Amino acid sequence: QVQLVESGGGLVQTGGSLRLSCAASGRTLSSYAMGWFRQAIGKEREFVAAISRSGSRTIYADSVKGRFTISRDNANLYLQMNSLKPEDTAVYSCAAGAVVAPVYIPLKYDYWGQGTQVTVSA
Repeated sequence: QVQLVESGGGLVQTGGSLRLSCAASGRTLSSYAMGWFRQAIGKEREFVAAISRSGSRTIYADSVKGRFTISRDNANLYLQMNSLKPEDTAVYSCAAGAVVAPVYIPLKYDYWGQGTQVTVSA
């Protein structure tokens, strides 16, 4: 079992930055591919970014490419978010799993955190 806890969310102005963290307990994260997803009010869960077990491969949604960076170490997953826009407002959740492509499908992930709210004001 893996327990995931996100932190780092908050309120930021347009153009600002936030760094989300996802701390794991129970098992080392090196066994899992990991991803970030987000869900805005009234919308479906949306893929943001994913990273391979080794960290050597990353993939991003077109909407965040060039602005967000996913990274990891043995115990944590990170999402550096720059040039934030109001449309980035959502609850951001991290996920882990023995994922086989495509990585943008939530059902591919076995473990989820509770999420952290990110709000970008205009």
